[in-house]
Amino acid sequence: MMQTPSTSHYVGSQGADWWRGAVIYQIYPRSFMDSHGDGIGDLKGVIDKLDYIASLNVDAIWLSPFFTSPMKDFGYDISNYRDVDPMFGTLEDFDRLVEAAHARGLKVTIDQVMSHSSDQHAWFEESRQSRDNPKADWYVWADPKPDGAPPTNWQSVFGGSAWQWDTRRCQYYLHNFLASQPDLNFRTPAVVDAMLEEVRFWLERGVDGFRLDAVNFCTHGELKDNPPRQEIIESFLGVRPDNPYGYQLHQYDKTQPENLLFLERLRALLDEYPGTTSVGEVGDDDALGVMAEYSQGGKRLHMCYSFNLLTDKADPGYLHETLTEMEARIGDGWPCWALGNHDVTRLATRWQAEGQLEKLRLYLVFLFSQRGSVCLYQGEELGLPEAQLTFEQLVDPAGITFWPAYKGRDGCRTPHPWQADARYAGFSSATPWLPVPDSHASLAVDQQEQDADSLLNAYRAFLAFRRTQPALVKGEVRYHPVRDEVLCFERTYQQTRLLVALNFSDQTVTRTAPERAEALDDAPKWLNGEWQAGTLTLPPFGVAIARCPQTQEDAPWDV
Repeated sequence: MMQTPSTSHYVGSQGADWWRGAVIYQIYPRSFMDSHGDGIGDLKGVIDKLDYIASLNVDAIWLSPFFTSPMKDFGYDISNYRDVDPMFGTLEDFDRLVEAAHARGLKVTIDQVMSHSSDQHAWFEESRQSRDNPKADWYVWADPKPDGAPPTNWQSVFGGSAWQWDTRRCQYYLHNFLASQPDLNFRTPAVVDAMLEEVRFWLERGVDGFRLDAVNFCTHGELKDNPPRQEIIESFLGVRPDNPYGYQLHQYDKTQPENLLFLERLRALLDEYPGTTSVGEVGDDDALGVMAEYSQGGKRLHMCYSFNLLTDKADPGYLHETLTEMEARIGDGWPCWALGNHDVTRLATRWQAEGQLEKLRLYLVFLFSQRGSVCLYQGEELGLPEAQLTFEQLVDPAGITFWPAYKGRDGCRTPHPWQADARYAGFSSATPWLPVPDSHASLAVDQQEQDADSLLNAYRAFLAFRRTQPALVKGEVRYHPVRDEVLCFERTYQQTRLLVALNFSDQTVTRTAPERAEALDDAPKWLNGEWQAGTLTLPPFGVAIARCPQTQEDAPWDV
């Protein structure tokens, strides 16, 4: 049955630092719930499902773009930063959504796509008319090389040159993504001022924070060729080895020092509205270092997340390396973690856990036990696998470009399944913009709510439990070496010390444990590790959390 939200908040909606340790539920509006009957999700649909979201025991929602857009990149190409695209509703619908979310104790964060706009934005339409109009330098324009070639060798994330020729100005403009997404020129002071006013517009409407898309792309460097990468590997942002974007070290096209000055101005604006927050998406050759730099000192972003945990790598050695490096570098900064989003293959498929409840619960505890905040992508709480679509069903430009080696992002963006026996799984009364896979129907919300042992109810139970454990929300962390594919770490807050052990293997593992470690009586029953007389036994893919007194004689755990 439907569970009501927990009343035992630790993070909750209280205090200006509510975001520190918060769980933020990412909603991709096109695919969440259609209230209009046109096959596309909308803001009213989100309002209709706010009770479901609150029942997950999350603290906030993050709305992917709903702004006016030609939808060449499905909303990440904005033509009007201050209005709602008619397919999603109206500004009044958005205001009602904010009010309804706040009434349920949910904060509201929204995407801000600042590095680029749509080529249909009025600013770009003016900028491209001539080299001397009032907005001539609002975008990144450059003359061709003497032979007519693009100014540099910079590549677009979506394939091909990052420069597009424009016959009006007889110049190239920069686009790090689609050619229809020209890059704004943050070296022009008026652009920075204008973008900050776009942020202020939404702050005045009551939003609690912003997820900043591709935030390290806002400034470009000298117009010089990027050097080649010595080893072509899977890159950040989900870029595959078959994409030429991964052939370069991105020295000049993004992550420039001047971006820090912009982030400081942005933070100063947010500080005018106490209790608001920011989380930046970082895609870089050294993403962890940029996360640290962007979130340290309390004068730039509140937190950042990267794609380091959004790869195919699920082995505990890699996870341990990523997490310990982050801890070593972040200082007083604050990370945000995610195992899924609208740009990468669904977690259940990517980490080879389709239909495997024990594995999926292991990943759940892993994610929500880390030091930092968490973004949870819609459908991950249901264990949805990646949807397998045909080429004819694709709409994502990345998938269409790189097919068949890469099928794009449509497979993780299909509609949210609400009712197993309903047409289109209860998402819409009309044919959806992407198909609803048959494999998702059995995982629909109504089916899992009836099963006490479902993954959905595991998420609800663990997040309710987490709210009662300050050490898991805001505590410090100490990792121990990985042995036998078991990842062990400690979370400490004031006088509370929690031990967390995660068995990533398909074998039962026995480990030495502190003598006084005791399982928590109020933890979900499926935390199935056994603590007994200085020994911890973990079944295959088992998870365990214990409370252990802190003493001055504490030695590293099981080293």
